Amino acid sequence: MRSRALGLLAVVLLLVLSGPVIAQNMRYTLQGRVLDANGAALPGATVRVLNTVVGATSGADGRFSLEAGLAPGAYQLEISSIGYRAVRRPLTLGTEAAIAVGDVALSEDQLKLNEVVVTGTSVATSKRQLGNTIATVSGDELRTTVPTQVDQALQGKFAGVQITQNSGNPAGGISVRLRGPSTVAGSSEPLYIIDGVLVNSESLQLLDLGGYAQSRLVDISPNDIDRIEVIKGAAAAAIYGSRASNGVVQIFTKRGREGVPQVTVSSQFLVSRLRKKLAYNEEPFRFTTIGGTAAANADLSKTPVTRYDLQEDIFRTAVGTDDYVSVSGGTGGTRYFASGNYFRNQGIVQNTDFNRGGGRVRVQQTLGSKASVSVGANYTLSRSHELPNGGINEAYGVLTGFIFANNYINPEPDPVTGRYPSTAANITRTNPLEAINRFDFQQRTSRFIGDAQLNLTPFAGFSVDYVLGYDASTQVASGFIPSGSTAPTFTTGLARRADATTFLVNNDLTLSYKRDISEKLASTTTVGGTLQFLQSFSTGVQSIGLSPGIVTTATGTLGPSGEDRSERTIRGAFVQQTFGLLNRFFLTGALRVDAASIYGSSVRTQRYKKASLSYVLSEEEFWKNGSLNRLAPQFKLRASYGEAGNLTAILPYQRLNNYDPVVLGSLPGLAPATLQGNNRLGPERQREIEAGIDAGFLNDRLGLEFSVYDKKVTDLLLRRDLALSSGYLSRFDNIGNMRNRGVELLVRGTPVQTAAVRWNVIATFSHNTNRITNIPNGLVTFPNGFGLVAAVEGRPLGTYYGTYSARNPDGSLLLTPGGLPQRERGIQGTFGADNTPQRGADGQPSGTLLNGVLGDPNPRYVASLINEVALLDNRLQLRLQFDTQQDFSVFNFTQRVGSRETFGGLQIYEAELRGEKPKGTSVAEYVTFDKWVQDGSFVKLREASLSYLLRPKFLGLRDVRFSLAGRNLLVFTDYQGYDPEVNAAGQSNAVRGFDFVEVPIPRSGSVGFTANF
Repeated sequence: MRSRALGLLAVVLLLVLSGPVIAQNMRYTLQGRVLDANGAALPGATVRVLNTVVGATSGADGRFSLEAGLAPGAYQLEISSIGYRAVRRPLTLGTEAAIAVGDVALSEDQLKLNEVVVTGTSVATSKRQLGNTIATVSGDELRTTVPTQVDQALQGKFAGVQITQNSGNPAGGISVRLRGPSTVAGSSEPLYIIDGVLVNSESLQLLDLGGYAQSRLVDISPNDIDRIEVIKGAAAAAIYGSRASNGVVQIFTKRGREGVPQVTVSSQFLVSRLRKKLAYNEEPFRFTTIGGTAAANADLSKTPVTRYDLQEDIFRTAVGTDDYVSVSGGTGGTRYFASGNYFRNQGIVQNTDFNRGGGRVRVQQTLGSKASVSVGANYTLSRSHELPNGGINEAYGVLTGFIFANNYINPEPDPVTGRYPSTAANITRTNPLEAINRFDFQQRTSRFIGDAQLNLTPFAGFSVDYVLGYDASTQVASGFIPSGSTAPTFTTGLARRADATTFLVNNDLTLSYKRDISEKLASTTTVGGTLQFLQSFSTGVQSIGLSPGIVTTATGTLGPSGEDRSERTIRGAFVQQTFGLLNRFFLTGALRVDAASIYGSSVRTQRYKKASLSYVLSEEEFWKNGSLNRLAPQFKLRASYGEAGNLTAILPYQRLNNYDPVVLGSLPGLAPATLQGNNRLGPERQREIEAGIDAGFLNDRLGLEFSVYDKKVTDLLLRRDLALSSGYLSRFDNIGNMRNRGVELLVRGTPVQTAAVRWNVIATFSHNTNRITNIPNGLVTFPNGFGLVAAVEGRPLGTYYGTYSARNPDGSLLLTPGGLPQRERGIQGTFGADNTPQRGADGQPSGTLLNGVLGDPNPRYVASLINEVALLDNRLQLRLQFDTQQDFSVFNFTQRVGSRETFGGLQIYEAELRGEKPKGTSVAEYVTFDKWVQDGSFVKLREASLSYLLRPKFLGLRDVRFSLAGRNLLVFTDYQGYDPEVNAAGQSNAVRGFDFVEVPIPRSGSVGFTANF
């Protein structure tokens, strides 16, 4: 079958390449200039002859020159640019070889209804035809504040997208959610596609760094990006099938332009520092005895001490650079683009950094007027020096050592022996200074992403697109803790080495045929197929009891080691049909069929349907000729329905019974794992309904996009506890349900537009409500949350759940006879039912300890406000972006530990030392978890930038722009921790808003330039 397909493709290619000879093509040169509404040159506009592969891009002066061999006849020339209305002009080619197109003026389009977007691997269409929303952002908008990675740059740019930075590490992981979570056991991260390549975006934890993991999107330089399209609705994502339930983020990198070579050089100097220190305990006394018992609480004797500010020794002002150079050009049907980048950034924690170097190349070649070939390659090599932080699984981190420390102990090493003292008097924890100066944790990643693409247009309206994508990466990590350190459980030393290699290949073939059936009715038919293959290998080796001076696993006692190999294959095909009536009414239907190897043969093949409707009401005559046109020149109604699947909830072989190797005496053998296989498992399925309007007002100076959606996920894969008689502890079953409902609003406006001043405003608003039902036993707790994060029947994913304070009827604390807080007791409710508190004869709580819902980490709404002001003929530009998340909870585990008398390193404990609270209060509050669930609502000045453009006349410079920018400059919040956005569980889907000494998000700034030659 595959050989026949390749043979057919070769025949089509031969016929296409022979076409120019048969048709006796002539060589034509089309020249013109693209301007904006004010008559200024518009660089980067796309000029193409429809139904051919012929195209060009306007230069810095707006001029374009397009050379191609075409058969004489009538054509359509289309000129388009992001943020502008596309213009089509009739083009008649005859005996004259030189064609003067003249000046073409493009007017701005706040709604971008005519913008061309890609709704499939290579299927381009106009936004006016879509019944769902697709958001677009240009690369220039992403690079205003020198983001360290692509997904970080997207914060606040789209409605319906919640982007959270989980860590302030220089390669800190980012979590992206489109319209809420779509799974419980798997990942809610979207599918990422770069130039048609389905890339691996997994965040692997090869080392225990306290929950933090690098996002592999950090391998992509934001400087290389041309634009990004975000597909949120299931209707748009349906043709991607089993991998699209979380949405799709399509990244398009820069390409070459015909004309003289264009060189771009940019360099930025970066500075980052801690935005806010935690107030630490400065009381010059400590209790002689630790509280917790009645006798100890009665002893109020104190001992004088000296307090130390450990944060001064942990954090620093970090610096970095971001350097970039690119060259592009083209002639005679060949276009090229090449770039190189080097990014170096220190972390705000001492002795941490991240370095990335790489290069990208793309070559495009037109073969006559009916075929083109494009080949791209990107290589990245990154290296980081890490330090463990947080204490999710281990307790040897830097910030873990800080929060568990008694800050009356001098952390400096002994001047004679050089040994570091333990900074925790009552528990074994790492001296944070020793971790900084003696621990050695590193990661290195080598990654190659490449693609080869073929585009054929054998005859008018018909196109064939083939994409071969390849993504290969190797991540190597090593960790070393010397023997004799203060690290708990590893006093004899630790050496670890782990690596992971991943290969991902996708083959996508798409055929599309566009035809005007009549003057009123247009048809677009698209069919496609895909074959995707993912293979991964990982190993990990760990040793303890190291010999002095040895940093490898070769010596010592071999500890936990392992190796994993897996692969999965996805085969899919889709068909999509769109009818357009009078260029205003569009109806689309599609069907996708997928078969994924991770599921059993009886449920492997799945079908996903899609339907959408778009009605451009403003194209009707009664609208265009009436007063409505003056009020709203553009008005579109849309609705859609779509289905998608999820493959992330189980690993490739978890549907099968797995066995672990064992040794009995000297005999090797196998023992069944505790998880029972289930060959009837199927993918989680999502069904979404969306409706909305797109409208332009005030002569299109104000644009509005409004959407409502209802997304239902069924057949959630959840672990069900089994009877011990089964021989297993649990099994995955398709049993849970999830629902997301919400609204989205995007407003774009230009309040001021004159020759001297231009002011743009962009505002977004998103509200999502998440609920989970049909949970086994009404409750499932998650790892990495200390048993305090759960899926609770009828509640949102990630709900905080645990013991809470006993209270009087008026809401005040019900204290013990000794005047201390205490936990509530009574009758525990089940399956979402309320608890029933009970009181004994003495008025004190009685019965069993009660657990209840403590808070919700999912914000009630997310919003952003962007202001852009351009002055002096667009030379001086100012940009401000404010982001907010409101009404969500953060579990402040950091403050919980730092306030307890056993450690007492934070200022909150001073009240107990001064006698303002009874001694023992902090010990009692430690187990009343509602005390530590706090409101995380915030408003951030996320981005601010100021730039000025010069056009010097020397060294071949076309222009140079100097810029000053900052990120996370101001934060307005009542949250008492470092930052309400961090998450100690990293990119965990279920555990969100869990603040346990994760590296804070820094305040950062940059100064630099971008020069074009």
